[in-house]
Amino acid sequence: MTSSTELVALSSEQFECLRLIVGHMIPASEKHGVPGADDPKIMADMAGTIGRDFDALSAILDIVNAAAGGHLGDLHTAEQRDLLADLRLRDSALFGVIEAVAARAYYRDDRVLKSIGVEPRAPFPQGYVVDEGDWSLLDPVRRRGAIYRDAG
Repeated sequence: MTSSTELVALSSEQFECLRLIVGHMIPASEKHGVPGADDPKIMADMAGTIGRDFDALSAILDIVNAAAGGHLGDLHTAEQRDLLADLRLRDSALFGVIEAVAARAYYRDDRVLKSIGVEPRAPFPQGYVVDEGDWSLLDPVRRRGAIYRDAG
């Protein structure tokens, strides 16, 4: 297993497979003014922040490339889409890691944040305003009591 602090890199075939998959997942939209998840800036962020998901992601990308007969990029766009849809139908959990890696990088992009009305900045020190919610949702947690040992 790869350490989350260890620098790791996908092979060029795996990176290209990931780029194609996330491009199908989140395509660019001129209407909303957002890039696709396969945008070079987003892909660079994605590749640099895989961390603990590296082993699982690497294995999944190898499975997808093998199912494509060697390289997903060798297939036409429609064939890629059909293959990915078929793999997802057969094993939806297979794409969970890809979805998590893609979503983390995509929603860190300033262009995407602006398009959904979020100021592209760090959450601290200014913080964010959160609407008051239903505090009774915490009642089960309060009833559970302390789950720690008091060191005092």
